[in-house]
Amino acid sequence: MIAGYIQWNSLHPRRKVVAQIEMLDPQKDNPPVALRAPRTWDFMETTLVALIAYAVFGLTAWLSLGVLLGMQDGVEKLSTAQLQALAARGSWYGAALIISCPATIAVLWIAIRMAGREFGEYLALNWPSRGDLMRAFSVVAILLAVETVISPNLSSANPIVVGGGYVGLLVLLIGGCIAGPVMEEFVFRGFLFRGWSESFLGPIGAIVLTSALWGMYHTQYDWSQRFWIFVSGLALCAFRWRTNSTWLAVIVHSAVNIFISFFSGPYR
Repeated sequence: MIAGYIQWNSLHPRRKVVAQIEMLDPQKDNPPVALRAPRTWDFMETTLVALIAYAVFGLTAWLSLGVLLGMQDGVEKLSTAQLQALAARGSWYGAALIISCPATIAVLWIAIRMAGREFGEYLALNWPSRGDLMRAFSVVAILLAVETVISPNLSSANPIVVGGGYVGLLVLLIGGCIAGPVMEEFVFRGFLFRGWSESFLGPIGAIVLTSALWGMYHTQYDWSQRFWIFVSGLALCAFRWRTNSTWLAVIVHSAVNIFISFFSGPYR
C-alpha cells in the first residue's frame, strides 16, 4: 500500500510539479525578474493622456448620441433644425454622459496601470471625513451665495427641454449629477492634478492650471459662467489637495449640480 502511494505520488502531474518546484534553488536556478518601478506621469505625458481621454469622451458621446437618435421612429424625415433640436434635449445629453463615462475612465485606468500604480491610489480615491465634507460644503455654499449676488442672471429662466417624461428627467439627472461629476473629477482633480502637481508646476500651479482648463472645457457656457466654473474649480482642487480625496471633489461637484438642476429653471 505504501509502495502504491509512493508510485502514485511520483506519477501524479500536480505532485510532480510541486516536487520540481521544491527542488529548485532560488539562488541558482531562478532568473531575476525585472520589476517596473512605480512612477508618476510627467507634465507632457499627463497632458497627452488627458487629451486622449477627452477625445474618447467626445467620440463616444457623439457616437452614442447618433445611435440613440437613429433608433427613433421617423428621424429620417426630420429637417436639420428639427434634428438639432431633438439632439439638444436634456435626456439625450444625460444618456451620452452615462455611456461615455466608462470609456473615458478606462483610458485613465490603462495609463495608471502602465505606470505601475494602483488606480485608487493614483487618483486619491480616499473617502473624506465628516469634517472635511462639512467644511467643503460650507465653502461652496458661500461661493454660490456670492455668485448669486454678483451675477444674478447666470441661471437661465428658460425651460429645460428634457423629453421622455419622468424617465428622461431621471436620465438627465443621473448623467449630469452622477456620471458627469465622476468622470470630470477623475480626469481633472484626480489624474491631471496628480501628474501636474508633481511636475515643475507644483501643487499651486497645478490647481490654477487645472481650474483654468476646467473652465475652458465647459464650452456650452459664456465667459461669465466660465469664470465662476474656474472659481469653483479652484475650490474643488484645493479640497483635493488638502484632504488627498478626489471623492470629496466628486461629492461636492455632484451636490452643486443637483442644486443647479433643481433651481436653474423649470423642466418640460
